[in-house]
Amino acid sequence: MANFESFEDIVSWQKAIDVAQEIYSFTNKEVFSKDLALKDQIRKSAISIPSNIAEGFGRGGNKEFIQFLYIAKGSLFELKTQILLACKLKYIEQNEYKSIDGELDEISKLISGLLNYLKSSELKGTKFKK
Repeated sequence: MANFESFEDIVSWQKAIDVAQEIYSFTNKEVFSKDLALKDQIRKSAISIPSNIAEGFGRGGNKEFIQFLYIAKGSLFELKTQILLACKLKYIEQNEYKSIDGELDEISKLISGLLNYLKSSELKGTKFKK
């Protein structure tokens, strides 16, 4: 599966972990204590991105990896929507929104590149090695 020894080697996973950490930091603000549903949903979406990258890698096959990368991208777009809403509700500052949104755009491009690589690869995944 690509040239990764572990999911921790995948740059999109590394960056998604960093974003999840940032999400946890800014959702700890007092303003989010009044909207626990949005706080919880934003955190779930943020956690889902690196979790699905890792799970897909762990499945050992490119088809499964591709499927989970698409799920990660779906969670990423959920998170983009949720942080925009948080900004519009004045839960986060415009500069925080722009920063996280830019990081999510970068992660999305990295996942797309990985998807393109996996789709065109002759390799089928680690579980198919003899």
